[in-house]
Amino acid sequence: MTKRIGFIGLGIMGKPMALNLVKAGHTLTVNDLNQDALQTLLEAGAKKAHSPREVAENSEIIITMLPASKHVKSVVLGDNGILAGAKEGSIIIDMSSITPAVSKELAEDAAKRGVGFLDAPVSGGEPKAIDGTLAIMVGGKEDVFEEAKSVLFDMGSAVTLVGDSGCGVTAKLANQIIVNLNIAAMSEALVLAAKAGIDIEKMYQAIRGGLAGSAVLDAKVPLILERNFAPGGTIAINMKDITNVMDTAHEIGVPLPLSSHLLEIFHALKVDGKLMDDHGGIVQYYEKLANVEVRGS
Repeated sequence: MTKRIGFIGLGIMGKPMALNLVKAGHTLTVNDLNQDALQTLLEAGAKKAHSPREVAENSEIIITMLPASKHVKSVVLGDNGILAGAKEGSIIIDMSSITPAVSKELAEDAAKRGVGFLDAPVSGGEPKAIDGTLAIMVGGKEDVFEEAKSVLFDMGSAVTLVGDSGCGVTAKLANQIIVNLNIAAMSEALVLAAKAGIDIEKMYQAIRGGLAGSAVLDAKVPLILERNFAPGGTIAINMKDITNVMDTAHEIGVPLPLSSHLLEIFHALKVDGKLMDDHGGIVQYYEKLANVEVRGS
């Protein structure tokens, strides 16, 4: 069933996700600072709103896909924000990667206005956002989830209600630990092999069918070998996520020694001017240490 949907945040991930909603036949109202992204959506058939409030006034479901907690809070709670225009019974789906504490706070504020709220961050990067096969992990009330589920399946192929408010973003934090530490471990191995002088592509083919094989390995090694660090998920965004990981972990008393080291690696890459590279660019930190470059033959 098609719905009137609002979409705020047309970045690397948001733009293709919004385009998939248009393709699914929904009536889409969009708002973003990026005029090029807005124009792409308007040409696809979406309507433009001048504020988050105007988006909410014209929508049954309002989706946000924004960089960080502060942006989501501003867009939802601001004077001209979503809750200023949202009708009772409408649903906000925040698909950003923010902290569980902020997600719970926003869900409580929405409930006071009779508005449903789901935290529904995604995994899969730009390629899966484009082809509509994202993994979507959701936190919120089951009845709200059931009402919005079909819309989430228009952007993803695996949609799971993990638990109540905050559970979706907590699952995303766990996901980001696994993905980024996987890239770091892979980077160490690639740099070792490069320095030893073996054929990296043949090594990759040799190990990918065994226990070291992973979705991360298959997604990132070919790009690294091409020296292609165009962002599907930037170091900046992943550094923000691992910062949220550490803040949340420390609040609840969970030491994360590997994640804390990873955060320092991200800060070193930031100093080195690599902030807007894809997080596969973690390999460049290890390359600098070993004075070697990982390349295809």
